[in-house]
Amino acid sequence: MAALAGCRLVPPQKHVADVVVYGGTSAGVVAAVQAAKMGKSVILVGPDRHLGGLSAGGLGYTDSGNTRAVGGLAREFYGRIYRHYGDARAWPWQRIGDFKNEGQGSRSRVDSDRTMWTFEPHVAEAVFDAWADEHRVPVCRNEWLDREHGVEKRGGRIVAITMLSGRRFEGRMFIDATYEGDLMAAAGVSYHVGREANRVYGETWNGIQLEAYKHHKHYFMSPVSPYKIPGDPSSGVLPYVSTEPPGKTGDGDHRVQAYCFRTCLTRHAPNRVPFPKPDGYDAADYELLLRDLLTGRKDFFEKFDLIPNLKTDTNNHGAFSSDFIGMNYDYPDASYARRREIIRAHERYQKGYYYFVANDPRVPADIREEMAQWGLAGDEFKDNGHWPHQIYVREARRMIGEYVMTEHDTLNKTQVNDPVGMGSYTLDSHNCQRYITADGHVQNEGDIGVGTKGPYKISYGSIIPKTAECTNLLVPVCMSSSHIAFGSIRMEPVFMILGQSAATAAAQAIDEGRDVQAIDRARLRARLLADGQRF
Repeated sequence: MAALAGCRLVPPQKHVADVVVYGGTSAGVVAAVQAAKMGKSVILVGPDRHLGGLSAGGLGYTDSGNTRAVGGLAREFYGRIYRHYGDARAWPWQRIGDFKNEGQGSRSRVDSDRTMWTFEPHVAEAVFDAWADEHRVPVCRNEWLDREHGVEKRGGRIVAITMLSGRRFEGRMFIDATYEGDLMAAAGVSYHVGREANRVYGETWNGIQLEAYKHHKHYFMSPVSPYKIPGDPSSGVLPYVSTEPPGKTGDGDHRVQAYCFRTCLTRHAPNRVPFPKPDGYDAADYELLLRDLLTGRKDFFEKFDLIPNLKTDTNNHGAFSSDFIGMNYDYPDASYARRREIIRAHERYQKGYYYFVANDPRVPADIREEMAQWGLAGDEFKDNGHWPHQIYVREARRMIGEYVMTEHDTLNKTQVNDPVGMGSYTLDSHNCQRYITADGHVQNEGDIGVGTKGPYKISYGSIIPKTAECTNLLVPVCMSSSHIAFGSIRMEPVFMILGQSAATAAAQAIDEGRDVQAIDRARLRARLLADGQRF
């Protein structure tokens, strides 16, 4: 297939295209497909071994928000999912009529517009692969940008990017579709990591939020001691509790909302792989979880969200969950080696979390016995021990571009005049820290859920850098946004929407012979609407 043999379609070291897309996320695939549809030569290159990012990496219970705001190729993706599951052969483990038709923000399967919003990881990956093949997009996998010396610029424009392998990719336009924003950063574009203070953009929900308990179940709602001997500070602090002061409400900080893996689980015996005991497992790492469960919590299984064929998209849930709070602060700017260490630590932690609950005799029997019925889905992620190949990078770098999206835009308090798509999901940040309160108990901080009061427009200015920094780069994933506005924008359907819009703008900039900042935005809007985008 072209998508699998992409780097063999051009000479082995030098690659040239009108549009070079870096990053095989859902946004990257859509951007490459759109560039091809617009008659531009395109290459999709990146460190990914599998296409689709989180959409093919376990996040099959789509954070869709208002699905009427999803248009263009993003809607086509969910239409392709719908068509796949319309075939009885797509249901080896259950009958389609037995599938519970529920989703996140909508029904799972919507017959009226022929879309489906929940799906298995391998099905999404097959859709992305087929899409790239249909449009003969060369795909160069496992290619890592040389972040120190690999971006060649001339006169404010990127001329070429070089990988650690030595492969060089020349282009007229570049799109950074990674979750980390590595190309953007290496090109000298301004960005931010962490939470801005509320005063920076006049926001309410951005900075440290000590008094906010929007999702009560993600906090310790009964008093729990953080000390090895309960109530005795001299005994030392349990693992994964910070002894640093949490800061002041409204202030900015360096902290990044927690990451996890979106795991695909099943309790269907023919397809179930028991939870493995990870190397380095230590039951003491989960003492805080045990204490929380012993307060009487009964909601452990609440986010085992059902996807087809008796599987789940299992997300974090609870005060001590699969979210590895506080263990990712350096990830956005970290070296590749350090990122691999962080990812391995997350995998060890989360595997141990599942193994602990299913096996430790101190876990309340009803929870332990039910958890023991679950395991990893045997027909998913077969080349990675049935474990997701993509960690959920909920947030990393965020560009400071021509326009910064803030909560005022997401709450429709301001007017965006150059829209390239829409968002609608709740302002959603996961916890950023776990600290010790003044009264000696443990608490989480940073989890926010604030409704947007309907779909809102996303500015073209938020996916392009400032003119002085780079004039032929578009950034649809690590786009220009405050932390809390990104909490709504950062959903996979929106990334696909912005990927299509970025590619459309790149093609138009080539046709007009202009910088991405100087294109005719009315013309861009017209083309996006003609291609099915909604705003």
